[in-house]
Amino acid sequence: MFVPLISAVAGECGGKAGALGALLRAGVPVPDGFVVPFAAYRAAVRELKDPGAARRAIESRPLDPAVLKELARALDDLGDPPVAVRSSASDEDTGQLSAAGQHESFLAVHGAADVADAVRACWASLLTPRALAYRDATGHRPPSGEFAMAVIVQRQVDADVSGVMFTPAGPDDGTRIESSWGLGPSVVGGTVTPDAYRVAADGSVEQTIAPKRTRLDRHDGRLVVRDVPVPDRDRPTLDAATAVGLAELGREIAAVRGGPQDVEWAIAGGRVWILQARPITAVLPSRVPGEVQSALAGTPGSRGTVTGTARIVRGPGDFARVRPGDILVCPFTDPAWTPLLRVAAGVVTEVGGVLSHAAIVAREHGIPAVLGVAEATSRLHDGAAVTLDGTTGTITVIREEEGGGAARPPRPRRP
Repeated sequence: MFVPLISAVAGECGGKAGALGALLRAGVPVPDGFVVPFAAYRAAVRELKDPGAARRAIESRPLDPAVLKELARALDDLGDPPVAVRSSASDEDTGQLSAAGQHESFLAVHGAADVADAVRACWASLLTPRALAYRDATGHRPPSGEFAMAVIVQRQVDADVSGVMFTPAGPDDGTRIESSWGLGPSVVGGTVTPDAYRVAADGSVEQTIAPKRTRLDRHDGRLVVRDVPVPDRDRPTLDAATAVGLAELGREIAAVRGGPQDVEWAIAGGRVWILQARPITAVLPSRVPGEVQSALAGTPGSRGTVTGTARIVRGPGDFARVRPGDILVCPFTDPAWTPLLRVAAGVVTEVGGVLSHAAIVAREHGIPAVLGVAEATSRLHDGAAVTLDGTTGTITVIREEEGGGAARPPRPRRP
């Protein structure tokens, strides 16, 4: 029933697993593993067409004994190591839809019982309100029953450094790389502002080194967030040779996959591993050469300009305060916040990089975003009228108090 990862194809294992299978077959370094295919998910939900009923059934029922037995055997064949358990939905990681961060993934999972629970949680995440809202917002929600969830189970890579790479969209474009210490969720989840590199076609490297204050690691069998030692916070995570080597590997991956790729990678013990590759679904913004930055500036995350009311959101308790046309100002965005991106006209975060899941989703929704604006939630006042420029990465305060007819257009202007 299960599929070795090297044999995975999108039709039965989803886009994410299919891409990893193709890379393994091409000799790209991908951690070994296997896939619980669509067939197992479909058997679990059977004739349940309503998404809510299907999710409740998945959450309340244990895995079928035959599936659990095969899961234990497959883990034994790997040597029963700690594993990463990751979603691979039928409409995920496609050329039209990334679904970045919308489904569940789990790291440092060990033992058949815990892996079984993680598989069920991945299945259920296909049908959560946030995943359904994302499909609605992007116009790719199929009728009930037409999509399915496969699950990837791979050896855990305990990364020293990890990050994301966007391969060039054209022959004259550079490779964009973001990286930080420890495991990848810090970068893709936007909980740190990562180091940023641009590797040009001629091999020259530009870098911007960020203060990386925290890192995520596996310690004593569980995930822990730790402070980065002070001397390492402003130390580059990559040297120029490593950045160039990643860019070269990125070009190889793009050639295998037939187009520009959004690649997640990790380095452990000096060895590079590729954890994911999917098509780039929206063009990255670029700074204008020689531009003058305002006092409130960060990393351009999604192109366009919009004027609206700044709404400070520090957690779910503030969600109800966000109104259509507001500009969301937050420490960072969690995938559970995706429904807010259907309401907000723009996004400002205090940490995070242009290759994070939040930035990818903002670009897919067509709303401007500026990331890594230090102390944005205290420097911008709730209710202030501001203009957000996601192309240059700047925020201009028009008026400090709410009211007085500030423009709140329903959609941003796109260049």
